[in-house]
Amino acid sequence: MRPVAARRFPVRGRARTMAAPMRKTAALLLAAGLLAGCGSFKRLSYEGYARDEWQQPERVVAALGIRPGDRVADLGSGSGYFTVRLAPAVGTEGRVYAVDVDAEMNEYLRGRLAEAGIGNVEVILGRFDDPLLPDGGVDLVVTVDTYHHIQDRPAYFRNLKRDLAPDGRVAVIDYDGRKGWFAKLMGHYTPREVLLREMEEAGYEVAEEHEWIDRQSFIIFKPR
Repeated sequence: MRPVAARRFPVRGRARTMAAPMRKTAALLLAAGLLAGCGSFKRLSYEGYARDEWQQPERVVAALGIRPGDRVADLGSGSGYFTVRLAPAVGTEGRVYAVDVDAEMNEYLRGRLAEAGIGNVEVILGRFDDPLLPDGGVDLVVTVDTYHHIQDRPAYFRNLKRDLAPDGRVAVIDYDGRKGWFAKLMGHYTPREVLLREMEEAGYEVAEEHEWIDRQSFIIFKPR
């Protein structure tokens, strides 16, 4: 884009002035394509570039303390990035509920699970105000890169308590806004202090907190 800008705006000062807005516009267009475009672009946006390196998914699953037989909900499952890692952790006696409001991604995930021979996952088309989980039957809810998308989060997670088992927990992993230009540009983050305040308002307290994921909060809550 820089050579085109130089030809259209031969005055150097003006070219420099236009450069930043053009980059921002290009980023917004790319983001719109990823979030609202075809399935392959959406799958790419969920998996991310070199995501395994910074997300450390195996370490995350280990830190969740999942036991064989547990019932775990992947809230905002998308392409199944964490779903396929949670399924082995719960074992053949356990269950993973993959919840998303995107029917297209749910269909993709069903195919991915079938191809991988994973049979202990139930894919659920949730609502924006209700994940439609079985009442009182979930040992752990995991939500990664999804918290910031939820409207009226205190009410949402207050209602979610009815879906938790007596010792159920909620693990939230979300961008915190300290790093990552894309998350900041699109507003896809939740400052740690906001996350803590909202979950307290919803009736939760911190059970564990991990600080080894760059650019993200990783906090496990339990109902008070």
